[in-house]
Parts: sequence; structure tokens; C-alpha cells
Amino acid sequence: MTKIPLNNCLFFRLKTLVALLLTLALPTTCATVPGTGRSQLALVNEQELTTLAANQYSEMIKRGPLSTNPEQTALIKKVGGRISRAAENFLRNNGLAAEIPAYHWEFNLIESDQINAFCMPGGKVAFYSGILPYTRDETGVAVVMGHEVAHAIAHHSRERASQATMTNLSGNILNFGLGIIGASSLTSEAALTAYGLGSQIGIILPFSRSHESEADRIGLTLMALAGYDPAATAPFWERMSTIDTGASPTFLSTHPSNAQRIANIKMYLPGAKNLYQMTQND
Repeated sequence: MTKIPLNNCLFFRLKTLVALLLTLALPTTCATVPGTGRSQLALVNEQELTTLAANQYSEMIKRGPLSTNPEQTALIKKVGGRISRAAENFLRNNGLAAEIPAYHWEFNLIESDQINAFCMPGGKVAFYSGILPYTRDETGVAVVMGHEVAHAIAHHSRERASQATMTNLSGNILNFGLGIIGASSLTSEAALTAYGLGSQIGIILPFSRSHESEADRIGLTLMALAGYDPAATAPFWERMSTIDTGASPTFLSTHPSNAQRIANIKMYLPGAKNLYQMTQND
């Protein structure tokens, strides 16, 4: 009879215990991302996230400072209006018209050197003026707006919060399990450290890269539906790559590499271009 090494036996018992307790403690709730069909974890209440986001956004806008440039501010609001209407059409086309009332769109330009923009759950959008030299024009703004709004309608914030909930629960169960099986304090510390590192590299970061690629893909469709040429997307990210110095290796980054991102965009571009041409012919 082959003797099973203690560490393998411990690992097997832990794995079985965690799996069993998770099955009993937390029912799996999934949703499907519109436009890509990917299944995603949906444990967190979207309305609660939307309420929290609205409060945070309100406080952020109060702090500002909001841009005093009327032309740039008007541009952000114009593009935001077109992309948000495209997003609502996108939801209708995917059988999700019931979700539309949950979005209370708002678009603001903040005066800051930060090269950034985001869309919170519920449709609260902020652009930082530092990104405008890279967007260059209205279509460039639409590239960023489409990408950020895509994050919201794909419920990426809910998924990240759900992943964090599952990871924290799993860690607590693992800690409890180590105590049950009588593991030494040294073994417990090593196992929990390995769990934390494994979940970070194996779960959280890959999903972040998946979200970015998914937002690029959906963003192309939103641009096309809004009447903006999606061919402007790859050149924008090429410009952004010029400031991405000293980036972390892709496997430790929440974003895909610039080269991978641009390759993915070019792969999905033909379909978006066809949709764009259809909007021009209407």
C-alpha cells in the first residue's frame, strides 16, 4: 500500500472541506454578459452598488474641480449622450430592456492631469482632462466613452465585488478548516499565504484583464451604434501605449498588454465596421 505524503493528504482534506462548505454556504448565482455570452458571477446586488456609486460620484463631483472649458465639457456631454443611447439600444437588442431604467446617465469633465476616465454602475461617467490630448477629437472621446460605458452595462463592478465576496468567504472557510484538522500554526500560515497569492494571480487579475478585453469588444459595438467609426479604436490605444512605460508583466497586470489589446480589437473590428456602415446607410 502506497503511503500518501502528509502534505498531499492535508491538501486533499482542505480542498474537499472548502468545496463542501462553499456548496452548503453559498448558492452559485450567475449572469450572462450581453454581446459576448460569457457567464459571470453575480452574488452582489446591483441596486446596492448603483446607490453606493451614485453617492461616491456626487461627493467626487463636489470636490472637482470641474472643467471650466465650455467646449470640452460640451463635447463630453455630447458624446456621452450618443453612447448612452447606443447602450440602451444595445440592451434592448439583447433582451435586457428591463435594465434600462436603472441607468441615470451623468457626464462630467474634471480638470486634472490624470489620464483616465470611468463609468460607475448606474451610468455615472467622469472624464479627466488629462486624457483629451490622447483622444484628440470627438471620435477619440467616443472610443473611451464606449469602453467605459461597456464596463457598466456588462456589470463588471458587480462581478468584481462578487469575486471578492467569494474569495473572502473561501479564505474564512479555509482558516476554519485548518483549525478543524489540527494543522500547525506554521502550516496554517503557509496555506493561507499560498491561498491569497493564488487567488490574486489565478482569479482576480485574469478576470480584470478579461473585463478590459470585453469592454473593448462591447465598446466597438456601442461606437458603431452611436454612429462613430470604430476604426479609430486601435489608433487611440497605440497613442496610449506611448505613455505606458515601466508596465508590469501582463500576468501581474489588470490590463492586457497593449499589443494584445490592439490585436483583439482588430479581430473584432470587421463586425463593428459592418454595423457602423449599416448606421450610415439608415
